Amino acid sequence: MSPASHQKLLLWTFIILKFILVYVLVHPDYELHRDEYLHLDLGRHLSWGYTSVPPATGLLSYLILLLGNSVFWIKFFPALFGALTTWVVWMIVRQLQGGTFALLLACVATTLSVIMRINILYQPNSLDILSWTLVYFGLLKYLDTNERRWIFLTAIFFTIGFLNKYNIGFLALGLLPGLLLTENRNLFAKKDFYLAVLMALILIAPNLVWQYQNHFPVVHHMKELSETQLINVARMDFVKEQILFFIGSLFVLLAAIVAFFRYPPFRKYRFILWSFVFCLSIFLYFKAKPYYTIGLYPVLLAFGSVYLEQLFRIGWRRYLRPVAILIPILFYIPVVRASFPIKPPEELEKDALSSGKYHTWEDGKKHPLQQDFADMLGWKELAAKVDKAYASVQDKQHSVIMADNYGQTGAINYYTRTPGLQANSFNADYIYWLKLDEPVTTFVSIKTAAEPDEELILEKRVFNKWRLVGEIKNKYSREYGTKIYILTEPKVDVTEALRMYRERLLKADGF
Repeated sequence: MSPASHQKLLLWTFIILKFILVYVLVHPDYELHRDEYLHLDLGRHLSWGYTSVPPATGLLSYLILLLGNSVFWIKFFPALFGALTTWVVWMIVRQLQGGTFALLLACVATTLSVIMRINILYQPNSLDILSWTLVYFGLLKYLDTNERRWIFLTAIFFTIGFLNKYNIGFLALGLLPGLLLTENRNLFAKKDFYLAVLMALILIAPNLVWQYQNHFPVVHHMKELSETQLINVARMDFVKEQILFFIGSLFVLLAAIVAFFRYPPFRKYRFILWSFVFCLSIFLYFKAKPYYTIGLYPVLLAFGSVYLEQLFRIGWRRYLRPVAILIPILFYIPVVRASFPIKPPEELEKDALSSGKYHTWEDGKKHPLQQDFADMLGWKELAAKVDKAYASVQDKQHSVIMADNYGQTGAINYYTRTPGLQANSFNADYIYWLKLDEPVTTFVSIKTAAEPDEELILEKRVFNKWRLVGEIKNKYSREYGTKIYILTEPKVDVTEALRMYRERLLKADGF
């Protein structure tokens, strides 16, 4: 078998491994994640934009719906994007004239990292990381070959990223000064660059028009995120997370930084290092979530791997090659145990009690399970109890099922076994999808655990009768204590009351 054949076999091994791990690193006790349910429901309401994400997720969810909406396909696409990220890193190594060792090290470092953790969930993040890596790859190809097709392909890569997650806009903010500070600033003197920018603007224009027509919900979403979640992000924790994301291959990242100064062939690519510095600084300043930065790292892993291959080329250093491959593997074993839901919740609680190590959620409090794990529990129970409650409703045609948040709403819609049952909410995009054409006589209300005097405070003004019919008992779930009520005998026109309440919420959010 030729060296080229060995390399292809190696690449396919890592691609297949990616798909296998995505499916086996989640214990059967866990369900889909809170966010995944909302993302799946986007596919039932195709649009050029949504309040929380651009249109790509909705289109992908529509494809999943056509394929049967099974867990297999929900997990397939993040795995695919993760595998493609590994492939693009592979192509960058090849572009940098890296050999088999560099290819192997880059694949190991990319696969055995936080990217695998991202790939187990159906969220925009997997495609986001792939898009960032593709933009870097396209720029490298253009600067190396001067073939104009690559600058236009880079614009397409950026467009895909933008229509998937606005986070890639920060990459553009980092690349701009990064290019200006290096010899690559002549890129801004080329007509093709501006044609590529124009093409990207045309491609994203429908989404920008949608944002304008809907009063830029992305701004309000970011404001809400800043007030409810980012406020609990400490800058030192942000820095610590950056180190932990690629802890096993940290030496590869450090090698890349050194290489931009010490290895002459890489000096022309210093814009990558400066874009990394500027992007990281912007995220740090705004106290962003740590995982927003992950797209910066795959390209650095490629550079670091090629440099280490040269560094370990001759003499006694050749014996460091197997050590370099082994280090990420050894580091990743405890990472898997700590960062993946491979154990049932009961065992994780025992681990937390014995070790004293608890996890801080977005509410700023300590819990035995990671927040993401808790967000993967209790949903089937909720849907089953809502099904049971809805079965007892006599006037189903004039009933409404109203949940407190998008996770509850999407989970009910995904797991329900009742034909025609549709949960609604005033949260996230569901606020726009609620149909208020029929008079309402019955209200099924799902209320997140709260103080007794806060429950049903609005509903009691509208209905004469209410009764508790169900409660989530899974103590490991973030929905633990969530209650299900049935309300009947309305005091007022419920449909009009719901319209007024929706308008009040939209005005309060600035829409």
